[in-house]
Amino acid sequence: MFESRALGGDLAAVRETHAPDALVVNTERDFETLDPAVAEELGLLVDGLDPVGYPDEWLPADAPDQLAHYAGSDFTIGLPGDGGVTWTRQTEPPVVFVKPRLRTSPDPFVDFLLAEGLVEVGLDLPESFLAFFGEGYRELAAAVPLDPAGVYQLAAALYTAYCGLHTREIFADWEGTRPDLFDAWVDAGERLEPRLSDLSTEVARGETEFPAAAELACSAIKHAADDRIEIPTPFAALDSSAYAEHGAEYAVEWARKTFEKLDD
Repeated sequence: MFESRALGGDLAAVRETHAPDALVVNTERDFETLDPAVAEELGLLVDGLDPVGYPDEWLPADAPDQLAHYAGSDFTIGLPGDGGVTWTRQTEPPVVFVKPRLRTSPDPFVDFLLAEGLVEVGLDLPESFLAFFGEGYRELAAAVPLDPAGVYQLAAALYTAYCGLHTREIFADWEGTRPDLFDAWVDAGERLEPRLSDLSTEVARGETEFPAAAELACSAIKHAADDRIEIPTPFAALDSSAYAEHGAEYAVEWARKTFEKLDD
């Protein structure tokens, strides 16, 4: 299921700088969440496993089954929506996974995702949006008029923005030192820009659901360092040092106030 992936050049340097102990592996198949039997195969590659569980009271009663399973005591890795590269610190050393869905993606884009994963591991960011929100996930669900799937999508988007606020300055600083990774980071942001200009209007007209709009805007925040990208209202309030500092508490309050205004 897992095969060690060799890194060279800039990616090897990124790992050495940000996550020198991290193991990078290719996975045999795509996955959303690895069940315990498969996840434990990692034991053949790592020195130790330290499964993490989360309290039941963090989740609303109608939370999606996969999220409830992830929160349980069984050793699981990843959540739906994690993308082609994901990582865990439930192992010693940490592991970054590259999924086969990326085989047809351009190499520079894959390198960017890998570099991003290594930087996130090194920054000791929360491993998932549930770890980020904690008991605030239930507060988020109560604060917004969304179904369980919509709350899940919104929470994942808000977590993406939070991580991006902490990683993007590192990528911006690579303009002269790691130009290929820098260019891939810029290119990924530029590909999002055409969808941002009318996003607020699309939400107001009901043409784009709020969680989907949040997913797009929060992804753009990862690339908005140095005012490179203009984040539309109401998501621009997440592109702030206040969010980077206060995290989940800020996100829940932002969501509450945003939906109050949308209801006016």
